Amino acid sequence: MPLVNQGTRALLLIEILRGLWLTLRYMFRRKVTINYPYEKGPLSPRFRGELVLRRYPNGEERCIACKLCEAICPAQAITIEAEPREDGSRRATRFDIDMVKCIYCGYCQEACPVDAVVLGPNYEFATETREELLYNKEKLLENGDRWENAIAANLTADAPYR
Repeated sequence: MPLVNQGTRALLLIEILRGLWLTLRYMFRRKVTINYPYEKGPLSPRFRGELVLRRYPNGEERCIACKLCEAICPAQAITIEAEPREDGSRRATRFDIDMVKCIYCGYCQEACPVDAVVLGPNYEFATETREELLYNKEKLLENGDRWENAIAANLTADAPYR
């Protein structure tokens, strides 16, 4: 009996008809593919991308050189040097991060008492050489200026978790 069943299935091309039916079902559904460089999918507010240094609204940098981010970094990717200013506050004179070493854990962001160090929404920072991924203070502040609106929106959206 199984021989007749297999022969009938082969003669009627049951498997091909089932495959065509499956194709027809999916043909009229909404497409899930996006045209990546021109269209981008949604990012979670908790996404951890390229590191940035933020400024206060008056333009002053937020980093107070407490070195908590340097101390907590498990990959030892952050290097900070500080000196006191005329008004008695401390500011970082050097803030370097090796993005090749960074593991995007977010500990530096959690340790920062003034929200100066943040992992931003940028995930498109591929380079041709390793040296381009050694960020200094100026590059980090530039990243912060570029992504400040998205970072501020993400920090307020993520407020219940902080």
